[in-house]
Amino acid sequence: MNKHAVEASQVKTRLDRPSCHTATDPGLRARTVVSLQTKPTVFTVLLFPGFSQLSLSSMIEPMRVANTLLGLEQFRWRLVSIDGQPVKCASGFSIGVDGDFHTERTNVEMSRVPDLMLLCAGEGIEAQCSSEVSALLRLCVRQKIVIYALGTATWLLAQLGLLNSSRCTIHWNKIPALSETFYGLNVNDALFMQDGPFVTCAGEFAAFDLAIDLLKRRCSPETVAKVCQHVIADRGRAGDAYQYIPPGLQYTGKNEKLIQVIRIMLQNIEMPTALDDIPQQVGLSRRQIERLFQRNLGTTPGQYYLSLRLARARQLLVSTNLSITSVAMACGFSSSSYFSNCFRNEFGLRPHEVRL
Repeated sequence: MNKHAVEASQVKTRLDRPSCHTATDPGLRARTVVSLQTKPTVFTVLLFPGFSQLSLSSMIEPMRVANTLLGLEQFRWRLVSIDGQPVKCASGFSIGVDGDFHTERTNVEMSRVPDLMLLCAGEGIEAQCSSEVSALLRLCVRQKIVIYALGTATWLLAQLGLLNSSRCTIHWNKIPALSETFYGLNVNDALFMQDGPFVTCAGEFAAFDLAIDLLKRRCSPETVAKVCQHVIADRGRAGDAYQYIPPGLQYTGKNEKLIQVIRIMLQNIEMPTALDDIPQQVGLSRRQIERLFQRNLGTTPGQYYLSLRLARARQLLVSTNLSITSVAMACGFSSSSYFSNCFRNEFGLRPHEVRL
């Protein structure tokens, strides 16, 4: 028996042995043991041109490591592209695949279905919604296959009208455009989340957190801990953790109140909240908030709030076809001329010049 097989056997033995955890929840113990004995979790990865290699690796590698540690094929995957040809990622190199979208659709029609369908995309996803893609994904929905969307792939689901009013997330630099383009969506600033048959993820390193969450559902806590140790990661972050934290504040717990204030501002871009209404929401005085901003960010709350709204406006100008007036309104400016002046003061360009 090889080393990996011995380890897998030891894991099963430890799980079968009563413990303080399984004694109080025998059902959990049974479910965990079954996860190591039943057929592997199988998923198909749909690769779109320009996909993020970081997202793909962050999602796949933890499962590959889990297979190695267990000495079992607990997870199995195959890569497919629109035409069966290698796909070039955003970094410029190509990845070979195992099939094409049409063959995958045939497999699903014949009930040879994966446990989940994983979409991995990048920039330019707006132009990649072909009839073949639409047919395959709609078929997956009918067959009740869970669909995972990494990074910008959330846009594809929204474009096909599959998300409706579902809670979803996408990479933070696409949140404004997604919210404005598909107005009925419930877009959240989160690492990943599930709503019904759809799991959406911000992509990049957040794909690792999603992979760890998947491992937790199918493997023992010990295996998950070993995977994290192997890839030199402390642990997976919770799905509802925020994607974006202002530079300089990521690693300091003492600024939690400041981050709360910034979150309130980010959640109220279109209809800016009055600065006098924020203190009571975070349990601080107006003066305390002003000191936090000055000490940590070197600016005032009002100026920072304005900068957030202008940064959102720039994102919308670059990533959507919304008119300048619409962008101004979406970012809380009632006057286009005032918006234009503020924008020029912030970026040195007028709004229409950003699109040139």
